[in-house]
Amino acid sequence: MDSVHSTRRQANFLKTCINGINALSGIGILSIPYALSSGGWLSLVVLILISLAAFFTGLLIRRCMESNPLATSYPDIAGIAFGRKGRIIALVFTCLELYLVATGLLILEGDNLHKLSPHFGFKFGSLKMDGRHSFVIVAGLIILPSMWLSDLSVLSYLSLGGVLSSLIVLICVFCVGASGVGFHRKGSLVNFEGLPTAVSLYTFCYGAHAMFPAIYLSMKKKSQFSIVLLLSFMICTITYMTMAILGYLIYGDDVQSQVTLNLPTEKASAKVAIYTILAGPVAKYAITIMPIASAIENYLPVKHRHNKVISATIKMCVLASTVVLAITLPSFESVASLSGAALVVSVSFLLPCACYLKIFQVYRSFGFDFFVIMGLVVLAILLGVVGTYSSVIETFKHI
Repeated sequence: MDSVHSTRRQANFLKTCINGINALSGIGILSIPYALSSGGWLSLVVLILISLAAFFTGLLIRRCMESNPLATSYPDIAGIAFGRKGRIIALVFTCLELYLVATGLLILEGDNLHKLSPHFGFKFGSLKMDGRHSFVIVAGLIILPSMWLSDLSVLSYLSLGGVLSSLIVLICVFCVGASGVGFHRKGSLVNFEGLPTAVSLYTFCYGAHAMFPAIYLSMKKKSQFSIVLLLSFMICTITYMTMAILGYLIYGDDVQSQVTLNLPTEKASAKVAIYTILAGPVAKYAITIMPIASAIENYLPVKHRHNKVISATIKMCVLASTVVLAITLPSFESVASLSGAALVVSVSFLLPCACYLKIFQVYRSFGFDFFVIMGLVVLAILLGVVGTYSSVIETFKHI
């Protein structure tokens, strides 16, 4: 991905913070109460540990980019560390991760629109499409105009909409609890059987590392990136924990994979929450698939790269394919848990650690950095294997 060309105007500190928060926040906030119900109250400790580890590996990505001016994307970093094979592996994993996130955005949109209008559906001759699938197509059409945007300075305004939508949903869920439903569910202290699902969903919430290079390069003052990263992680983690606690106290073990699906549509605050969350995919989709489109562009002949029409066409093709996949997959939970376990673990934890070890040759000194990173690698592999197995089993059960 050639991010230097994809960001025509550089973003200031505030706009970069908004892009960073939007990259980390979004649809994960809807699944976080379900994750807490799966793992129990003590799993919140795991959420904090995952956020700290993700912040640490985000700093590793910044260090790797500072080490070489040719590193303008995630695959570039892997290419500098491990050559052509490393670049290809990083490219495949980052694109797959973002592709599943984009698919999850469409599933979220379809589920929540279907909750508001359960009798809606498309009919093409003898072919009848149910409401959820019909709304996935509608969501794709709504998102379509944003495919023409490529400037992260401009996209920051869309990102602001995504950030605000998460905060509004949080407030609305609190209002639902305070207006009569109550916060009476005690929940369980720990649920070892559901812990793999909880870990996968928690990890999914921090799958923004593939977008960090583009955000870093969009900054006017790149020395401020660490502060941007710290603020983004702090704000998002506090928001995630608050939503998890509220949702679990209100609905307990009955909370659904998207907390908005639990909300009673007759309440005004519930309607506001559902309508607001519908703005999230529109705000987040364009910045999510930008690395995928840029990666595809880089394999085109040089004369066709950075062509606005070709770039928009590629993005529209990605959008169309995610619409098809969103219609095919059974649920938002299956996408989120599988992406978190198999792909986010690789992109957000394993690859940054491996690249940092190779580029800076930390393994030669056997110092404190080396043991911290290796401990993180071993833990990430363990969580990835257990989480992926659990996610695949659950997905096939739903299918």
